Amino acid sequence: MAIKEERVSMEVGDDGVAVISISNPPVNAISTSVIDGLKKTYDEAMRRDDVKAIVLTGDISIAPDASVDLVINRIEDVKKPSVAAIQGFAIGGGLEFVMGCSARISAPKAQLGLPELKLGVIPGCGGTQRLPRLVGLPKAIDMLLSSNLITSEEGKELGLIDSVVSPDELLTASRQWAIDIVEGRRSQINCLHKSDKLGHILLSKKLLDNAREHAQKNFQNKPQYEACIDVIEEGIISGPSSGILKEDRVFKELLPSKTAKSLVHVFLSERAASKVPRITDSGFKARNIDRVAVVGGGLMGSGIATALIINNIHVILKEVNYEYLKKGVKSIEANLQGLVKRGEFPHDKLENALSLLKGALDYEEFKNVDVVIEAVYEDISLKQSIFEEIEKFCSPECILASNTSTIDLNAIGERTNSQDRILGVHLFSPAHMMPLIEIIRTERTSAQVICDVMKLAKIILKVPIVVKNCTCFAANRIFLPYMQAADLLANLGVDIFRIDRVICQFGMRIGPFQLQDLSGYGVYLAGLKEFIAAYGERSFQSPLVQLMVDSGRAGKSNGKGYYLYEKDSWLKPDPSVLQILEESRKLTSIIPDGK
Repeated sequence: MAIKEERVSMEVGDDGVAVISISNPPVNAISTSVIDGLKKTYDEAMRRDDVKAIVLTGDISIAPDASVDLVINRIEDVKKPSVAAIQGFAIGGGLEFVMGCSARISAPKAQLGLPELKLGVIPGCGGTQRLPRLVGLPKAIDMLLSSNLITSEEGKELGLIDSVVSPDELLTASRQWAIDIVEGRRSQINCLHKSDKLGHILLSKKLLDNAREHAQKNFQNKPQYEACIDVIEEGIISGPSSGILKEDRVFKELLPSKTAKSLVHVFLSERAASKVPRITDSGFKARNIDRVAVVGGGLMGSGIATALIINNIHVILKEVNYEYLKKGVKSIEANLQGLVKRGEFPHDKLENALSLLKGALDYEEFKNVDVVIEAVYEDISLKQSIFEEIEKFCSPECILASNTSTIDLNAIGERTNSQDRILGVHLFSPAHMMPLIEIIRTERTSAQVICDVMKLAKIILKVPIVVKNCTCFAANRIFLPYMQAADLLANLGVDIFRIDRVICQFGMRIGPFQLQDLSGYGVYLAGLKEFIAAYGERSFQSPLVQLMVDSGRAGKSNGKGYYLYEKDSWLKPDPSVLQILEESRKLTSIIPDGK
């Protein structure tokens, strides 16, 4: 017999297992009707003598809510066991929901995680208390602070998932697990009562202190990170009930904060950016992209190649000679080692990532690639000649992309007959870490090509924005005035290193002058030239960067910039830069006597 309550349905089988299904497309987000439906169907299941156990199914993506917490408590506390059957994802409150069940059975490759901290809040339905008791405190801290998702296979290794089965077997296996609990072959576990994975309280305190120190250093002006650690600590020291009460109180305090509102705005904006009129709503199906060629192994090319291979894309790295190629490969290896050192890429996958990389000194290998990304320096003649050459070697379906940050895409492709498959793919340094990617389309770029590259962007975990082929595109139209403002302050007499410090204290990862060192002065000057040509009346023109170049400085690439880049040493301001800065102040003459 089946009953249905709007978005929630229940069907009781002959085995005595009630299957409760949530169906609220497109992402099964919780709503008042879903919560009410769950309450009613659970009450019905508790009353019925023919129901021995419950299987809860339907991918769940839930925003924390007091009503949801009540449902989770009801699921966890009743005598009849509940087993969660996870099909594709259990994220946020959805994962909190299934952690309240006695067991969790999942299909392969399902996505699991608690990303609430990215939205300026903490989990609000018991996630800070249940997750450490299921996966252990170190992994729980990592999952919560990083907001990263894990797969069901990883969840099985950690203890978050009890079994991974094929999609066809998911319901059958979940029903059998529930029956096994009823008949005593498996234990009915309330994870709030588990403590075996928490370890000794002194060790837990040490882990939490280290996490708090990390949060203070890396998440300034984001109170949710330290708050989350405090709430976890409350549950470990005073018990899970006390932890849940504090979690609820802190969640409600953070929810109306400016930080939360701003981060929710960012989240919604990123989602909106992935919807492009006449592209994503027109029925185009993205083609598979398995092999990408990168032309140029410098700072940007090596970063782009790194971003591709860590996401299982085969890469051909092309350089003009063996020495440059060797240097490019070493840069990629260093990028990978850096990711491993920071805990952002698993060490055991490092060799596999490198095996996806192949070097080349000519274009012969390009005949089998799906995309070519040109990543040489900003020289229009060089880019034109490269596109003219790669067109001869690549298949007619191959996408031809440039990582240019400033140059007109029409001009880059004017010597080819392939304007419909030419576009800009502008990543930001360091390309394997920065999330943004600009996809620049010309009037002749095909919708299919844009659709394909948007898919590639998501595969390599980037946030794509599609923009028109205009002066400086979108990001540099914002970035260059920001940099000009920093130059203006410096020429007005403000200490450049103080500017960087204050910007970092505000929340940026690095300051504008360190960023110039990292990205290279040539890239900055090329972009600035285009910007000033178009918007000279609103620009501040400073000689500072050109003076840096004239003095033989190139930033991080040659170890001499605003900062000193010495091997195995901390970043240090270079005091000799002050002489160059004084010269710039005299030339601009915006303060008396250039002082």
